[in-house]
Amino acid sequence: MFSVRRRGTARLAAATVVTGLVAAGAIAVAGPAMAKDGNAGGGGAAATLGSIADGGLIDVKVGAKTETYTGGVFNLTVDGGGSLKAYCIDLFTKTKQGTSYKEVGWDESTLHDNKNAGKIRWILQHSYPEVNDLNDLAGKAHAKGLTNATAAAATQAAIWHFSDNVETAPQDADAKKLTDYLVAEAEKAPDQGEPKASLSVSPSSVAGKSGSRLGPVTVHTNAAPGVTKVALSADAPKGVKVVDKGGKEITSANDGDALYVDVPAGAGDGSAKVNLESTTKVSIGRVFASTTERRQQTLILAGSSESTVKAQIDATWAKQGVVPAVDFKENCAKGGVDITVSNKGDEAWNFDLKGLKYTIAAGESKTITVPVDEDAEYDFTITGPNDFKKEIKGVLDCKTSTPGPKPSETPAPSQTPATGGTTTGGSTTGGGDLAETGSSSATPMIAGIAVALVVVGGGAIFFLRKKKAVGQ
Repeated sequence: MFSVRRRGTARLAAATVVTGLVAAGAIAVAGPAMAKDGNAGGGGAAATLGSIADGGLIDVKVGAKTETYTGGVFNLTVDGGGSLKAYCIDLFTKTKQGTSYKEVGWDESTLHDNKNAGKIRWILQHSYPEVNDLNDLAGKAHAKGLTNATAAAATQAAIWHFSDNVETAPQDADAKKLTDYLVAEAEKAPDQGEPKASLSVSPSSVAGKSGSRLGPVTVHTNAAPGVTKVALSADAPKGVKVVDKGGKEITSANDGDALYVDVPAGAGDGSAKVNLESTTKVSIGRVFASTTERRQQTLILAGSSESTVKAQIDATWAKQGVVPAVDFKENCAKGGVDITVSNKGDEAWNFDLKGLKYTIAAGESKTITVPVDEDAEYDFTITGPNDFKKEIKGVLDCKTSTPGPKPSETPAPSQTPATGGTTTGGSTTGGGDLAETGSSSATPMIAGIAVALVVVGGGAIFFLRKKKAVGQ
């Protein structure tokens, strides 16, 4: 999202900004991201952020100040196949095309303590794009008519009302009516609980002695029965199998199934990975958090094609001694990361974690909560015998941001202020921070001007942007 001048020059200024973004599109998406593993450990969908699909201008009031932002629905491309649509639930945090995202639970996101999370899910289920009959939506909202763009702006405005606790009003009159309708109906609607994960496993790490079954690991998925494939990694030692609770070897799993890794007697100390993969539609209301080094805004799912989702189980075994397993999950309620360590061996396990020494007795399991600052990147490594190594990394993102960029941040090319200005009283007389949610291509007129300027004014725009940067 970004602020734009609210006087007569607003649309021309916004169009100029869009043109600059189109001309510099490669710069806008070129930011490096932390390497991702397909969200294998935690399970679910992993995706890359694309452009804003539909949207419009939204006035946002925080205290005595009102600024105008572009808001709407985003496109995301799923790793391995599929596409998603999502809205923002973290208004004052930046993001950009090319950002990597992963599916997470509400308790690992900005929704963990939001009493209105169910209302947001209700809006997603009862508005665009899940409801694509715009005439029906317009009738319910007593609006004259809606387009994809105005419906998306209205939906985003209603979501921000509950996700960021702000007053919102799309500038389009019909969009505003839809926002008012969605907010009012969501307030009256029965609570909508958290939707089911597309695919996850618990725990994601198991251990035990050679000659035993390691587990159980429970599968959680919204996929149809028989769709979720289960396979050992190609480097798994000979004789190791994935079995059900009755000991029968399996190649697929359903929701609620318990899996075991069967290690034959006499097998040497070793390890293996079990890969699970499915094709399913990710449930509306699932949260997507960025996996980049620096925090990017949190998104919530509004629509899904059939998409590839994955999960992974780490299995470790030994004949004797320490046999470790490590699982972890962000805990937003405690402001840190829960690290569950277990020792299935017959000797005590000693290890260091963040400068502290821990001992896990034979047969013991313990959960350690490591505090992490909000928005901070964390990277811990736990080591054990037989080259055991578990790296625990991510970015803790549990709270919505407050208005305005952090003083230490330097705006990226896609986040340059749209126009200079100041804020007085209850309205904005100038600009603000650019492109935290997307570009200002929300109306056909703006898009048309942008295209024209790309064709005939690229050089002039570049000169003006350079001149503007000197004056900032």
